Amino acid sequence: MKKIYILLIAIFAISSTSCSDYLDSDYIFEDRETIDKVFTDYKKTEQWLAQAYTYLLGQCCDVASKRNTPFVFDDCMYYGDDDVTVDATKGGALSYNKFREGAYDENTFQDTWNRCYNGIRQASIFIQYADMSIEHSAEEIIDLKAQARFVRAYYYWLLLRKYGPIPLVPDEGFDYNQSYEDLELPRNTYDECVDYIAKEMVLAAQGLPLKRDQLSITRPTRGAALATRALAMLYAASPLMNGNDDAYAQQMANRDGKRLLNPVYDNSKWAKAAAACKDVMGLGVYHIYTADFRSTHSIAFPATIAPPIHPEYSYKHFPEGWQNIDPFESYRSLFNGQVTAMDNPELIFTRGNNGLGDDVNSMANDQMPGSAGGNNCHGLTAKQCDAYALANGEPFDLNKFLSETPVGERFVTEQEVNEGKYPQVRSGVWKEYANREPRFYASVAFNGAFWPFASARDGNYRNLQMWYYRGNTNGRTNASDKWQPTGIGMMKYINPKDCNTNNGKIYDKVDCAIRYADILLMYAEALNELTPGSSFEVATWDGIPYTISRDKEEMSRAISQIRIRGGVPDYEEQVYEDSGELRKYLKRERQIELLGENQRYYDLRRWKDVEKEEAEPVYGCNVLMTQAKAEDFYDRVRVEKLQTSFSRKMYFWPIDYGELKHNKRMTQAPGWKTYD
Repeated sequence: MKKIYILLIAIFAISSTSCSDYLDSDYIFEDRETIDKVFTDYKKTEQWLAQAYTYLLGQCCDVASKRNTPFVFDDCMYYGDDDVTVDATKGGALSYNKFREGAYDENTFQDTWNRCYNGIRQASIFIQYADMSIEHSAEEIIDLKAQARFVRAYYYWLLLRKYGPIPLVPDEGFDYNQSYEDLELPRNTYDECVDYIAKEMVLAAQGLPLKRDQLSITRPTRGAALATRALAMLYAASPLMNGNDDAYAQQMANRDGKRLLNPVYDNSKWAKAAAACKDVMGLGVYHIYTADFRSTHSIAFPATIAPPIHPEYSYKHFPEGWQNIDPFESYRSLFNGQVTAMDNPELIFTRGNNGLGDDVNSMANDQMPGSAGGNNCHGLTAKQCDAYALANGEPFDLNKFLSETPVGERFVTEQEVNEGKYPQVRSGVWKEYANREPRFYASVAFNGAFWPFASARDGNYRNLQMWYYRGNTNGRTNASDKWQPTGIGMMKYINPKDCNTNNGKIYDKVDCAIRYADILLMYAEALNELTPGSSFEVATWDGIPYTISRDKEEMSRAISQIRIRGGVPDYEEQVYEDSGELRKYLKRERQIELLGENQRYYDLRRWKDVEKEEAEPVYGCNVLMTQAKAEDFYDRVRVEKLQTSFSRKMYFWPIDYGELKHNKRMTQAPGWKTYD
């Protein structure tokens, strides 16, 4: 009996086409003939793989604007404008609230599903037929097939992270002679999905190089494959997926009752995740990026402001200390395009400047003040602002600031600026924003923050403080929704040369899909969750045994690099001795270090912290106040425009109607409409 193989994308990706269209043999024979022509032609073979990459854009981006990546709507960030291109269902309602409340229907923001399964199909066909090429060398085919294997597994990772357990398509496709009902697939368990991704990434790593040249910097490397494997394994070890037996997890099941989230806790999963992170660290390719200490300066690139004197860190070179680095510029340059992807030793995987008009550049324009041609709508919550430490590394305490700073002395004066008392800020700034850690100044556009806008032609458009008081150019107005509801903006992706008016431009940035700092934090988190006194034998990706246990020195070695680069001391030894205490510190560290990188949305869910953190009221400044009542502006108020609640159904994204209609064995995520 002649077999004709059809990939599951025929069912999953294009629900508007009938089943019979995909079972028509003439269509398949025509497609098979095309495949023969493609994979015996050098250029067409390359184009086929290139097409597999294109699905990584749009809603499959890791870092992008709100139009593609709604996951930036966590408890730390918001988009303040009412944009019908985001929420086309109701132009008069704030799209931020609709997303946070789960008010979108099951068919909204579903392009991830389509793009991923199309990409899986494209990559799978390439893996099957690439060996037909007679114009590629054997070494080239190994690399190309490894790229396709990476891309396919990465699409599964994006699906798993967003939708939870998803169906795994058999690599060899389907038998044409099977009935339509037999072609339908249920969800695989979460652990089955992770095992598949991990195994595929190991196979990909075997054929991928350690580094890429400038022209292929967006193609995966061995490190990218192993880092994605580590991410998947860390998620599998996390509370939502490991030992979860709550009501939500019980409902996450197939029609035959098969549980999809493991109800039995397995501590060894943390050891496997730690070992997977160590595999990336052991490559010897990546390290934390630092900018050199700078004694000369310009307005856009100021001289280094050294952190407060610390006996352990002020007189040693990085990574033992910060004597020879600029912590502010080290962090700022990672995201604003100042450091290219090729020159960034911390970057493990990137799409480059990810295009389609809704990329990182677009997100930067959403952060840009309106007076500089930006949309002035992407900002931060007071919770995020408070998360950053003081310059000496101590936690910021708002109540302590208010009790210790007399009324009438809470704004930075010109005299204090001239005396160098507050070198990070300018006069008129609320002192809550003074003497904070360097990452604060690279990320937070507080009221009165300094913006160079260095590419503007006219000097009147450059080197300005931006104010969010009501009545100011960038403050609250009833005539527009382009203002910051919390009175706190964001500038993490802003280059000091960026300006979108007066003949200026926004400089290209790249998305940091995976970077080494995340691997280090993941490694420390996984080690911290191991039962004290226990040890696990885990093989490396290439079969060499590791012994993994909770190790204070190892955790400190990983975390300290990130904190010292950020200009703050490592944690005290007593923090490392207490796993519960270190867990709290690590969560705060991820909140700060990975702001705006599409991590916290998922972190809160995998930790099962989301039910508390995203249900809390959003607080900010009192943006009704004008500059004449400047002190009242800083009263903490609930921001009604951004209020929300969290429902459990928002742990995982729903499956849309078309998918459930065509695949009767597919079950809906708990809490969403089933269409049965």
